[in-house]
Formats: sequence, C-alpha cells, structure tokens
Amino acid sequence: MVIATSGTTGTPKGVQLPAAALRASAAASLERLAARPGERWLCCLPPSHVSGLQVLVRSLLGGTEPIIHDGFSPEAVLAAGADHVSLVPTQLRRLLAVSADLSAFRTILLGGAAAPPDLLAAARAADARIVTTYGMSETCGGCVYDGRPLDGVDLKIGDDGRIRISGPVVFSGYRLRPDLTAAAREDGWFVTSDLGTFDGGRLRVLGRADDVINTGGQKVVAAAVAEVVAGHPAVADAAVVGRPDPEWGERVVAVVVSSAPPSLAELRAFVKERLPAYAAPAELVVVTEIPLLANGKPDLAALRYGHIREP
Repeated sequence: MVIATSGTTGTPKGVQLPAAALRASAAASLERLAARPGERWLCCLPPSHVSGLQVLVRSLLGGTEPIIHDGFSPEAVLAAGADHVSLVPTQLRRLLAVSADLSAFRTILLGGAAAPPDLLAAARAADARIVTTYGMSETCGGCVYDGRPLDGVDLKIGDDGRIRISGPVVFSGYRLRPDLTAAAREDGWFVTSDLGTFDGGRLRVLGRADDVINTGGQKVVAAAVAEVVAGHPAVADAAVVGRPDPEWGERVVAVVVSSAPPSLAELRAFVKERLPAYAAPAELVVVTEIPLLANGKPDLAALRYGHIREP
C-alpha cells in the first residue's frame, strides 16, 4: 500500500507499506489486545489513512467482516455492535457527550493525538477499556500501546531527543523520494519527528520536534502546553500553536473550545502553576470546535494561520 502522511505540518508524503509490515502490525495488535477470533472491528476513520486501513487488516487476520461507517456519528458508533474500535481523542469526547456507558466495546484504541488526562479519566469512569497508542503512517499506525512497544518493535531516544523505531512494522520508504527515505533512516532505525523520553520503562511522547515554539529565545513544546490547557476545568478541548510575533519571534497561542471560557489572565496563571512562565499562552482564541484533518488529527496549519471558526 501507499498511504499519504497526514500533512499536519507540511506536504504529505507517500509512505510505502509492504504487506508483510501491515500483517506484522495487525497480528501484534490482536495479540496484545487478546482479541478473539470472530470479534468485529468498527472502522469509522478513513481507510485511506493508516488508522482506518489497519482496522481492515485486523479484521482480515481475525477472520471477520469489518463494520464500516462513512464518517463519524456518536449514535451510530454506539449502536454498531462492534467489539473493538479505533478512535481519535475528539471522537472519544463526542462519544462521552452522548453516553456515560462505553462498556460495550472490549477495546477502544485511542491514537492520532495526545489524549488529555481528564478525557482518559472520564472514559474510564464510563467503563471504557482504553488503550492509548503511538505510531504513524511509517510504522503501520500504532506500534506502542500504553507506552510499551508491540512485540518485535524496538524503541530508543537519540541524542537529539527524537524517538527512533525499528522492527517489522516499519515502512520500506517514501514513494519516489529516496532523499527523504535516507534522511529518515539511521543505522536501521526510523527517526521520527517526535520528541520523547522513558518514564518508568514506558515511552512518554513530549511532542513534535518541528512543532516547538521559539518565543523570546525559549523553546516551548506545543503539545505539553496543550495538555495543560485542556486540563483547565472550563476547557472542553484545546490545541496550541505558535504564530509569528514581531517582538518575540513567535507567540504561544491557545485555541480552546469552551462554553464559558477562562480569561487569558486566568489561563496564563493556570499554565504558570504547571509549566515555566514563558510557556504560558500570550493569546487566547475561542472556537466552536478544533478543526480536524480527514484522519481526525488537529489541523495545525489551519490553527496556525487563523483559518478557524470562532463563535
């Protein structure tokens, strides 16, 4: 298969995924989840993206026909009768807005973006079996479950702080771009664009290396600020981006979904209690919803350049 990368922060690339890599990923996933033969998967993410595609491959290996939805409807997902489903955080939040009981699913694989702690707590309070995943198109989707790599997958952190991944799930290259392929490889390892660390033996993803905001000479990891902002009790959803600033180079901008939003001063104080002062947002934008790409990830380009709907 050739799968386009999400294009979250740049031009999409064609990722070549051999059948053997797709099978290895799906088999390791089914084994880790203890998914039984005959259990059905729901595909409510585009199969043109790796997260949706892998739902189909898992179904093939499990010997079942997938349930396929054209788009995402919380009510339809809850009524689908599936055993397993793969979602992004925004979809999970919308499910919780409709139902306080998610026990019907044996597994909810959650990936595509960092999940705020309050969302995970709310889902588990609704009896959801959440498994957080980390991966990308180049690794056939999620290859790290709840911070631990799937069988056959190896992880390490380079001197530059970037996460490296190796194993049978890794792509064979970028279509027609041997230059990009060579740049993404290092002694048999795939060099991701994500910064990470190990915490108690589990991988902790800090954010994208190319999504670091340089404000006044200080480097701010946007994902870390977004996680804190999303934890504010008045914020339903959040994203953080850097926008050009004539004085500071870039300024930290918090984009939030909230029916009763906090003031910028209140939000800055909230962030300063948990992160260095320079990481506190210098601008607050309230929107009706966070714009998403087709694969469910936040559209950071739209947020960065102000192409968003405000209430």
